[in-house]
Amino acid sequence: MANFVRATASRPVRGIVRDEGVSVATATRVAGVLRAEGYAETIQGIGTVARMPSKITTGPDRLQLQRTTGSGFRPGERVEIVSADVVPASAEVADALGVEEGSPVVQRRRRYLDEDGVIALSTSWLPKELGEAAPELTSTGPLPKMTFGLIEDRTGRRAVKRRDVVSIRSVPEDVAPLLALEAGTLALTMANTYWDQYGQVTEFARDFMGPTVNLLPTTIFSSDRQAQRL
Repeated sequence: MANFVRATASRPVRGIVRDEGVSVATATRVAGVLRAEGYAETIQGIGTVARMPSKITTGPDRLQLQRTTGSGFRPGERVEIVSADVVPASAEVADALGVEEGSPVVQRRRRYLDEDGVIALSTSWLPKELGEAAPELTSTGPLPKMTFGLIEDRTGRRAVKRRDVVSIRSVPEDVAPLLALEAGTLALTMANTYWDQYGQVTEFARDFMGPTVNLLPTTIFSSDRQAQRL
């Protein structure tokens, strides 16, 4: 399997078309799925290179998976919606969303799990008006298209830009039991801010990675990226 993936992921689309006898559309989709699943990476000036995927799956990864494969989950993953409500914005959340501290915002918290345990505890905060446009955001029911797809369907606001910031933080008391860690334990986190086509923030999220995560160095970054280029 590894050899097949490595051989396929590193081949250009035209090579897949020629060697496998498939259409350009099919070959393009194969390349996209391999990138979405973490088996290939496109590097500017070099091209597409094969890589073995990291176990880490963050918000940007799920956005890429959703847009490429129609699902925000890797095989074997599942999600538990822990809570969904309107809460006062903390100073950090208020700064990210551009609202006053203490203003009501939507908060969704979920745990991503696989056969080895907890992958991540992910919390998203969204402007209150998005919760009014999409009441499902404050329900603990599943969102088939995730927050990104639901917001786009209801408002036309598409996530087109994001900023990712990786850091090490102490696990807060309210997060620790959900990660099966002790409060104060240092854990890897990723904060993501998403902007729509109008330059307005649609979502701020912070993931605390679970104790079973294997992080590859290539997944650590702090940058601005255009979501549609993923």
